[in-house]
Amino acid sequence: MNLVLFGAPGAGKGTQSERLVRELGMVQISTGDLFRAAIKNKTALGVQAQSYMDKGQLVPDSIVIGMVDEVLANLNGKSFILDGFPRNVAQAEALGKILSQRNLTIGKAIFLEVRKEDLLSRLTGRRVCKSCGAVYHVQSKPAKISGVCDQCGGEVIQRNDDKEDVIATRLKTYEESTEPLRGYYRSSGQYAEVNGAQDAELVFQSVKSLLK
Repeated sequence: MNLVLFGAPGAGKGTQSERLVRELGMVQISTGDLFRAAIKNKTALGVQAQSYMDKGQLVPDSIVIGMVDEVLANLNGKSFILDGFPRNVAQAEALGKILSQRNLTIGKAIFLEVRKEDLLSRLTGRRVCKSCGAVYHVQSKPAKISGVCDQCGGEVIQRNDDKEDVIATRLKTYEESTEPLRGYYRSSGQYAEVNGAQDAELVFQSVKSLLK
């Protein structure tokens, strides 16, 4: 089954996607990872995406959709998780067209529900390795050596889009642009909701139960 996993920034989409990849062999398609790779390599797309992400704004649909389609073209029959895409109804409609052209379908669109206060705490404490993209949290998952990645030894930093003023913009943008996705997927019969404020293991079991 192919999934859309969505929710506000900090809801835990990446954490749950990693578990699904590791335990069920699914392919994670994270627009955030695609952007970070492009930014790291300083491609033309990466430069454009960086300017939007640093301000807490959504990257334009035209940039996102083409990148996702390239990944879908090389799945080789594996089930996938769309993590961070679509972010609005227009993208969901464009995704539907892309999937139809490739004879692919979405089985479930799972929304991770988390209160705004919890989202702020998660995001302001998040830290990321500049080299490999590994994610840490100052309280729940700190690096063994402060500022140094456990996995590759790279520098662990707070991203510009995880700073408090930018987070406020991100959450406001989310509410305006992404929240309507719940209605879109409800109308399609694909919608399901999971309490994302639970322990990560309980969230995972809830998500996995929806795949049966």
